[in-house]
Amino acid sequence: MQRDLWTSLLLVWITCVPYSSMALLNNQSQSLQMVSAMIPRNRPSEGQRILSRAKRGWVWNQMFVLEEFSGPDPILVGRLHTDLDMGNKNIKYVLAGEGAGTIFAINERTGDIHAMKRLDREEKAEYTLTAQVIDRDTDKPLEPPSEFIIKVQDINDNPPQFIEGPYKGSVPEMSQVGTSVTRVTATDADDPVYGNSAKLVYSILEGQPYFSIDQTTAIIRVALAGMDREMREEYLVVIQAKDMGGHMGGLSGTTTVTVTLTDINDNPPKFTKGSFEFTIPEDLGIGKPGGRVKANDRDIGENAKSAYSIIGGDERDIFEIVTDAQTQEGILRLKKPLDFESKKSYNLTVVATNIRADSITGGPYMDQTMVKIIVEDADEPPVFTKSTYLFDVHENAAINTVIGAVAARDQDATHSQVRYFIDRHTDLERQFNINVDDGKITLAKPLDRETDMWHNITVTATEISRATVAIKVLDINDNAPEFASEYEAFLCENGKPGQVRGHQTGPVIQTISAVDKDNPSQGHMFHYRLEMLNNPNFTIKNNLDNSISILAKHDSFRRQKQDTYLLPIVVTDDGEPPMSSTNTLTIQVCSCSREGNVQSCNVEAFVLPIGLSMGALIAILACIILLLVIVVLYVTLRRHKNEPLIIKDDEDVRENIIRYDDEGGGEEDTEAFDIATLQNPDGISGYLPRKDIKPDLQFMPRQGQHSGPNGVDVDEFINVRLHEADNDPTAPPYDSIQIYGYEGRGSIAGSLSSLETASSDSDQNYDYLREWGPRFRRLGELYSVGESDKET
Repeated sequence: MQRDLWTSLLLVWITCVPYSSMALLNNQSQSLQMVSAMIPRNRPSEGQRILSRAKRGWVWNQMFVLEEFSGPDPILVGRLHTDLDMGNKNIKYVLAGEGAGTIFAINERTGDIHAMKRLDREEKAEYTLTAQVIDRDTDKPLEPPSEFIIKVQDINDNPPQFIEGPYKGSVPEMSQVGTSVTRVTATDADDPVYGNSAKLVYSILEGQPYFSIDQTTAIIRVALAGMDREMREEYLVVIQAKDMGGHMGGLSGTTTVTVTLTDINDNPPKFTKGSFEFTIPEDLGIGKPGGRVKANDRDIGENAKSAYSIIGGDERDIFEIVTDAQTQEGILRLKKPLDFESKKSYNLTVVATNIRADSITGGPYMDQTMVKIIVEDADEPPVFTKSTYLFDVHENAAINTVIGAVAARDQDATHSQVRYFIDRHTDLERQFNINVDDGKITLAKPLDRETDMWHNITVTATEISRATVAIKVLDINDNAPEFASEYEAFLCENGKPGQVRGHQTGPVIQTISAVDKDNPSQGHMFHYRLEMLNNPNFTIKNNLDNSISILAKHDSFRRQKQDTYLLPIVVTDDGEPPMSSTNTLTIQVCSCSREGNVQSCNVEAFVLPIGLSMGALIAILACIILLLVIVVLYVTLRRHKNEPLIIKDDEDVRENIIRYDDEGGGEEDTEAFDIATLQNPDGISGYLPRKDIKPDLQFMPRQGQHSGPNGVDVDEFINVRLHEADNDPTAPPYDSIQIYGYEGRGSIAGSLSSLETASSDSDQNYDYLREWGPRFRRLGELYSVGESDKET
């Protein structure tokens, strides 16, 4: 009989907050109803499933709800079960779809589904999977696949964030309480539908009591009236957004809002002084400025601009005032010329009025001040009593006849004396003269009416005024300070640290002062420093009287090491701009007495105590060096000179003295020499040149016979060497293989040579050598033969 296979899913509820389980339980009925439309048609109806529920014991559901979690332990999502699973091990549950095998895993035997990785609703809210039961052996499906959904339920794991922060806002100063400033917005990545995870509440952490914020709309408003921009222009407000409706346990985020108070015209202009006074010369040109007044305004921009006007004291309409657009000053100018003689001063009333109206009352802001103008008398030219004079004279008038007189007066208050002159350009023939003091015109040459009936001349009147002008040249800081004198300091070799000797004797610290050619009104103030900031030898001390003292840092000064030190010192004045110069102080290292008195400060006195000059010392050293060179050359030539190595006659007799430091052990002594040297097979055929003599002819020895591979015949080796030595024409007849070409030195017993006995006539008997044994028998025979040859 064919049986329908149904999958039974056990719904597993995982709750992290107390109230989430109730919300899920309320949705269970909705899940079951939603599934009914998704069941295949050949399956039992809703009523049939309910009836069979008690019989078969299974529940069919097509949706799991699982809260997001961060792991790391796996969490059970649900369980699959079929009626075919009667404990038969051939049943195998398989899972396919989104996240199958990676995020979700199924137990092949029990049908348990586990979430293996972190689930984040903000990344993916639900997963669609397919479950099926297959035969474990044949992998053939035992029932159709069933599709179900795993929905990730949100938890509060994301704090609110201000994406557009930090914010800036502005509001006019003196705004009313409740005036809107700006609005901030925070976002929460949690689910806004489920729970209160994304329900935000706004509050102010910093910025009270000046501002407030609406908890829901996040609109920032003015909370304090009368905020003045001139007192404080900028405020920093810290806003907090908290989820979970602001309840405890909710997450929060903050942002900052910089609120700037904008300016309004709430301050009147104010003159810097209650009254101004200007002195204007009476000859000031029309339109020229005669003075400036200034009214300050605490506002900024257009609210600080003012217009100036004269409202009193200018009845003659002589002055006008205009506004400087750059400096906002009122410039007083002339509309008509001034006359000192008619009016010497004016008292004007000047008003400064804001261009913009008062933002609070609507009326204009203004301020007024008094301006006193003193007219200064100018040196005006004399004025003639008439502009044109007419005089008559007879043509026969005598010379020096007074024709008439002109008169001019000085309009200045000083009434200086007037002098008169004729413009000679109008009297080229010099017909007339004028008295410079009283203006009387006299005849200088005879007149002829027939020639010239009219003479038009021009008379000039000038003032006589004298004044002594003293011009004083003002000083500026254009000279750098320098040492007051050429200082030269002396330092004792045995001086203590901190002491530098001056040119006087005694323990006086060297004092340095400076002078400046400039003459500032406040006097000089000099600043000293070493050019090398960390000078290892010297330092300076400020004496607080525009001078310094030079101090030594140690007491290890030696003339033979360095006899003179150059110490650069930078001196700067306090002028504007400051001037500086670098001056060098010369410090000599000297030899001093115990009392500190300077004895000698040069190197010659230290090196030549016997009174030799430096030139004489150099000459002596040169002679010594020349003699040493000659001796070295002579010795070198002597060493390279060739000497004959072969004895040419019987008189040239030499003996080799072999010196030993220890006594021989006889024939039983086997440690006095290395037998391995004689057994070296390389030594048979190798030729070792003699180092004790320099042969004139190169003798190539013949090759010796090699021994077998097992060793060397010592007797044969010695015979070969003996044969080579006997046939070598360059070698004397030495009896020893190890020879010396010179007589030994340093013997305590003295020389053993027989040259001295041979040179003398004394007779020696060598027969005692034969009595010493067989070792000295050969030596005795040689000396006996020499004696017999001598006798024959």
